Amino acid sequence: MSRDPRPVLVITNLDDPTADIVIAELHGRGVPVVRLDSGDFPAALSCSAYIGGDAARWGGSVTTPTRVAELGDVRALYYRRPSGFAFPHLDQQDARFATAQARYGLGGILASLPDCLYVNHPNRIGDAEYKPAGLAAAAACGFALPPTLITNRPEDARAFIKGRGPVIFKPLAVPLYLVDGKAQTVPVSEVDADEVDESIAGTMHLFQVRVDKVADVRVTVIGDRIFAVRIDSGLLDWRTDYSTHTYTPITPPPAIEHALFAYLRHFGLIFGAFDFTLSASHEWTFIECNPSGQWQWMEQPTGLPMTAALADLLERGTYHDRP
Repeated sequence: MSRDPRPVLVITNLDDPTADIVIAELHGRGVPVVRLDSGDFPAALSCSAYIGGDAARWGGSVTTPTRVAELGDVRALYYRRPSGFAFPHLDQQDARFATAQARYGLGGILASLPDCLYVNHPNRIGDAEYKPAGLAAAAACGFALPPTLITNRPEDARAFIKGRGPVIFKPLAVPLYLVDGKAQTVPVSEVDADEVDESIAGTMHLFQVRVDKVADVRVTVIGDRIFAVRIDSGLLDWRTDYSTHTYTPITPPPAIEHALFAYLRHFGLIFGAFDFTLSASHEWTFIECNPSGQWQWMEQPTGLPMTAALADLLERGTYHDRP
């Protein structure tokens, strides 16, 4: 049981089963936890912070209906997927102004806590969520990646597909997309040149050469620990049907391990969920890294102790990168 009174701050939305199991693990260890969601501000979340004079770093507290966290005492902050600030009682212009004050005020304070381990820091997450930046970093770190085109020019898209096919299309980001009130996953799909019309000019699109794969690999890096799982599904996009999956723990090649930590170091991340394809000749091809990715669903069928590894990191409140 932990005797350290400093809390772990968990910032996420109400419906986050991944955060739920981490919080349960921390509670079982006697680690104090304060959970909050930015969407609760200001109705069920308040903050007061001060700096200057005799105070060389932020002091004060953040308060929920059931918990109080002193800003100088937070040992670790687990940043997952909070909902956005919302001010439905205000008109559009005032709500926009209030949201900016909340984001740069409360958000800025929570991003500036002293002596706090961030898993991950929200600003670093923001940097790493740009797919073009991730692909550039992956190439620089030594990963193999598929030829990729990001464009809003229909003629360039058609030429890329004709010259490189088969080619897949996938979104550059996945904001909440509702159909009949239900959140939808936008799947990866193969695209032909004759399917590309002038509507491509309306925004940016990502096209990528389809990799000849026999399996996918999800690699979850938690601090200095690597958990790699081979996913056999037979699907182009394994996210579309989890019932087809077979999971097998595997060990990445040394060059891949080295590149994983180089990539995280590039963005200042401590956690990352990497996706790769695996060829018949055991070649690993980088697809993407999600700095807030899911992992819990693989834990039970593989026996990999990912919850414990993350709780270890948050409880310890420190991290030393691999050399």
